[in-house]
Formats: sequence, C-alpha cells, structure tokens
Amino acid sequence: MFFRRWLIGIPLATVQASRERLSKVVALAVFSSDALSSVAYATEEMLLVLVLAGSLALGWSIPLSLAITLLLGILTVSYRQTIHAYPSGGGSYIVAKANLGELPGLTAAAALMIDYILTVSVSVAAGVAALTSAMPALHRHRVGLALLAIGIVTVVNLRGIRESGRTFAGPTYLFIGSLFVMLMVGFGRFLVGGLPPGQAAEAQRPSPASPCSSYCGRFPLAVRH
Repeated sequence: MFFRRWLIGIPLATVQASRERLSKVVALAVFSSDALSSVAYATEEMLLVLVLAGSLALGWSIPLSLAITLLLGILTVSYRQTIHAYPSGGGSYIVAKANLGELPGLTAAAALMIDYILTVSVSVAAGVAALTSAMPALHRHRVGLALLAIGIVTVVNLRGIRESGRTFAGPTYLFIGSLFVMLMVGFGRFLVGGLPPGQAAEAQRPSPASPCSSYCGRFPLAVRH
C-alpha cells in the first residue's frame, strides 16, 4: 500500500477533479505531443517506404507532406469549432454522439482507443530505435528499453493530470527548441556556405551494381521478396 501511494500518489476524490487543470503553457505541450512526436520519425519512415517503390517515388514526398499539412490545418479548424460549441469540454465521442447518434459516437471512441495504443507503441519503438542507433551497445536491450519507457509513461499518467502535464511539458518544449536550433544552424551554414559539398551525398548513393545496398539490411524481406 505504501509503495503504491509513493509510486502513483494519493487517490483524489471526485470533487477534487475540477482542480486538476492545466495552464495554457502546459496544456499546449501536452495536447500537441501526439502531432509533435510524429515529426520525430514519420518523415524518415515515409521516405523509407517510398524508396522501396523506387527512386522516382521519392518525388511524392513533397506532395504527401503538403497533404499532411493540409490535414493538420483542417484538424486545427475542427478543434477550434468544437471548443466554441462545447465550452465545458467535449471530444470526438461527445460530438459524434450528440450530432450523429450513439453508434458513430462509439465508433469515434473506439478509433481514439486504437489511436492512443498505436501512438504509444510507435512513438516508443521509434524512440528506442533512435537511442540504439546512437548507442549500438544497447541494441540487444531494445525490448527491455521499450517496456521501461512504457512503464514510465504509465506511472507518470497515473499520478494525475497536473503532475503528468508538468513532467511531459519539459521534454516537449525541449524538442521544439532543439528543432528550431537545428533549422537555424542549417540555414546559417547554408547562407555562409558551410554545408558539406554535394559530392559527399553523391558518394553515399548505392552503386548501380547494388541498388539496394543501403536498404537491404533494414528491409531484408521486403527487398528480397
């Protein structure tokens, strides 16, 4: 009992739920983490899939990125309308049930549950892959690292909205800051001519004799069969 309370905190009464609110700064980081986490791995995965379709398919990366940006814009407008229509709070389940009926509401709720599960699994897998790529010695422990990350996320969420919000807001803003720093450094090096020459990228391309040399190791079954 003592260990459980130390781990996840003291249970809150229902009347205390109204006090568990987040500031705008913290809420922005928490509720945008789903979209932000995709930035860390979705671009690479999209390019890897397009590479399997052939080098010409890489030209679709820009149109696909623009389509995703348009989808995010539509989602933002939709959320703004939902906030004004349901000022006391309302998600996809409530909106769908109130306007379309119980079955569409349950469908939206089921889709959200699947999305939550996939977000955790894909984000953790991508994070562990990035960590083991930087530290190859940890590659054999990737399953344990993934389970540890899921356990930490679970425990932090069980401690309540405010504590979990403060915990996750820091890494989110750190990621946004590092992303801006990376872009500024890249544009700065481009303007002063400090980027590596194009021959370096040309030398890393697969040779004609081995067109899949850069990817067969990563996708052995997909490429060979």
